[in-house]
Amino acid sequence: MKLVPLGDRVVLKQLEAEETTKSGIVLPGQNKEKPQQAEVIAVGPGTVVDGKEVKMEVKVGQQVIYSKYSGTDVKLEDEEFIIVKQSDILAVVE
Repeated sequence: MKLVPLGDRVVLKQLEAEETTKSGIVLPGQNKEKPQQAEVIAVGPGTVVDGKEVKMEVKVGQQVIYSKYSGTDVKLEDEEFIIVKQSDILAVVE
């Protein structure tokens, strides 16, 4: 099965949280905060708002940072994804 986003939505796969801090402290599993960084898995075709076409700025394979409380969590075939609107993506990591 494959997720195909509609409109200006983007499917993201969240990157794994680091288990140790930069200073070497090991974080227990429950205290790890979900990272806001993810990889783009699929991109919708774009949409039209007020008669103007909204072009998609992100591409499959890019790593992005998205808003902390945005998106919808989806589980498909034992994999977890997040579907967000393009406007919830804050930056592309290069």
